[in-house]
Amino acid sequence: MLHINEVKKMSGVSVRTLRYYDQIGLLIPAGKTDGGHRLYTSAELKKLQQIQFLKSIGFQLAEIGEILESKEWDWAESLKKQLSYVLNEKDRLSDIEKSLRELMNGLAIDGEEFQISKIMSLYARGKKDSLLKSRDDWDVHDERVLERLPNMNSTDPDSLEWIALLGQLKKYMDLGPSHPRIQGIIRRMDEKRTLDFDGEDAFLDQLWEIRMCPEKSEEHRLYPVDQEVLKLMAEAYDLYLEETDGN
Repeated sequence: MLHINEVKKMSGVSVRTLRYYDQIGLLIPAGKTDGGHRLYTSAELKKLQQIQFLKSIGFQLAEIGEILESKEWDWAESLKKQLSYVLNEKDRLSDIEKSLRELMNGLAIDGEEFQISKIMSLYARGKKDSLLKSRDDWDVHDERVLERLPNMNSTDPDSLEWIALLGQLKKYMDLGPSHPRIQGIIRRMDEKRTLDFDGEDAFLDQLWEIRMCPEKSEEHRLYPVDQEVLKLMAEAYDLYLEETDGN
């Protein structure tokens, strides 16, 4: 027979866990030493392997106990339920991943002002898309335009650059709309606008109108950019257009 410490080395299962399995009747040792240490045979080792396998595919300890005790376990139904559980967990974790990416990108925009209240507000908005992506809701020539909008829970380079530009705009907003640094940010924004949304002026006007209204922005689940930043962007863009039109 094998001492509990030997079983630990062979299986990788801690002594504490083996003791717990004994306490709940899941894996009872074959015997004990005179000093009270648990002893196991090859039969218990085989059962421990089964427990580890069933845990690895997501079964709970109570279910594992039932499975190992039953000779007529309905594996088809059990595995079907387990697969459904895993798929639901996968969706849940995917939603959490998107929320975390949005929060991290929000931090890139808002910096030190990104407080717990905004985190809670963003998380409470739910699992819907950042925009209502129905062509009927937007005045666009090509519905694929909607897919090119910056997404706060995305990792694509275009979205990340828009996020970084907004973060820079907020960081340097005290410089004022005419400052060369602010104008440089606006110039890059306009370059990206031309590349991604050329010919979609009506759509951009509609989007900007929504963006400038906090209530409409929340309705369309747009990231809540501070109104002061949006106002600066508008003023700086007007100055930028005056300068480019004059050249």
